[in-house]
Amino acid sequence: MLVATDEHRRLRKMELEAQDRQDEAEREAKRKNRGFSQVYPKGWRRLQSLIQQNPAAARVYAFLAEHIDGTAGAVVVEQKVMAAALGVHEVTIRRQTKFLEQQGALVRIKVGTGVYAYALDPEEVWKTWDDQKDNAAFITKTLVRKSDKENNEVRRKLKVMLEG
Repeated sequence: MLVATDEHRRLRKMELEAQDRQDEAEREAKRKNRGFSQVYPKGWRRLQSLIQQNPAAARVYAFLAEHIDGTAGAVVVEQKVMAAALGVHEVTIRRQTKFLEQQGALVRIKVGTGVYAYALDPEEVWKTWDDQKDNAAFITKTLVRKSDKENNEVRRKLKVMLEG
């Protein structure tokens, strides 16, 4: 009986070690794709259209797609920072993000002076460590003023994005 118990423990230990190795391999694979941005056919069509009609907006769209946070589905960035990264003036960033919002390419929510949260359509661009998604969710904490007018505006923008 003692031999059978020892053998059982040895086999169980080997199973757990094998599972640990498999889990570590999966974690490593996820880390490898951490900075991976997925662009879906709808996103490629959007980018091609922007390149044709508004190359400056295409650059802003690509910048946001590159820097979007995989856990939030959004990026919060100061216009000044984005302007410096793209080598343009802040007014260009304001103009192009407004254009992109009017085109339905993004939702733009003011967070502070010159700071916005930008969410791209998850059917166009998605950034995650995984290689596919069944569902898309915006998981983020966004602070806005309490005034009804502004909260209704935020709700309206998010509704348009999620219905589009």
